[in-house]
Amino acid sequence: MDTNSRLVDERANLTSTNRFELLLFRLGAAPGGGDPHELYGINIFKIREIMQMPPVTPIAGSSEFVLGAVDIRGQIMPVINLSKVMGCDPTRGLNLLLVTEFARSVQAFAVEEVDDIVRLEWNQVLSAELAIGGSSVTSLARIDGNTADSRLAQVVDVEQVLRDVFPSQHPDVDPEELGTVVKIPPGSKVLAADDSGFARKMIEESLQALGLDFIMTKTGQEAWSVLQDISRDAQKQGGRVRDKIALVLTDLEMPEMDGFMLTRRIRADLQLRDIPVVIHSSLTGTANEALVKSAGASAYIPKFSPGELGEVLRKTLAENRAG
Repeated sequence: MDTNSRLVDERANLTSTNRFELLLFRLGAAPGGGDPHELYGINIFKIREIMQMPPVTPIAGSSEFVLGAVDIRGQIMPVINLSKVMGCDPTRGLNLLLVTEFARSVQAFAVEEVDDIVRLEWNQVLSAELAIGGSSVTSLARIDGNTADSRLAQVVDVEQVLRDVFPSQHPDVDPEELGTVVKIPPGSKVLAADDSGFARKMIEESLQALGLDFIMTKTGQEAWSVLQDISRDAQKQGGRVRDKIALVLTDLEMPEMDGFMLTRRIRADLQLRDIPVVIHSSLTGTANEALVKSAGASAYIPKFSPGELGEVLRKTLAENRAG
């Protein structure tokens, strides 16, 4: 079995039970002189490798958050000072690079130190929006289980970080790029799920430009609850859920229930299984894209390409009507 196949199998085993692995790291003293041992986290699926800080070449005119560029085995990539992005002071220095791959891009995050890799259930992860209001953190992970005294790790919204560091590479949604309006039956809607406030804004603007009514949710669990409510109503009225929900557009990494589990539950439910599910995720790379297919999704779209989003939604909805 080759390396890619092993990765797919390992990750499929995790996602089939609503679990994932979180890389824990430290960035230094927290904003306002807080605890220098605060934990931050990134899904291990996004990590390509961890290495000692190599020599970094400064780049003239780059963002204040970019230390420069490095050459990792023939691939040039930017080095982002994640401590500075998050407002932390790395009192022990920036000693390690987290080489990451997501949203079809590769970049390195400079951090103070790596703490651990922990295996968690998604129900140990809670939305951070109401709790802390920070735009660069999507959720809080209870590292030691669902107990009041558990340590907490802040899960970094890497999509928002890239938007903040490279704003010109992540422009607002251009309606013209999405193409023509998509027609769906009256009363039917797209159900969307994403835990990132930035991503939800982009999705909402895209669906509006496509002329699609939608229901926006923040987690897979919330989306599943909406589907269950609609399913009960449809059964009482003798109708089909598919007449109310034309398509589900879901992220993969979400608190409470991830997009893999949401997709599998839809496919296992007799009332829901004919609804197309489109995965919209920053998890890219061959292993992750193969895993998406194994979950039973109708299609996959990397974040964030409005033109590709419009094309895939248009095609998937047309195929579903034909079927």
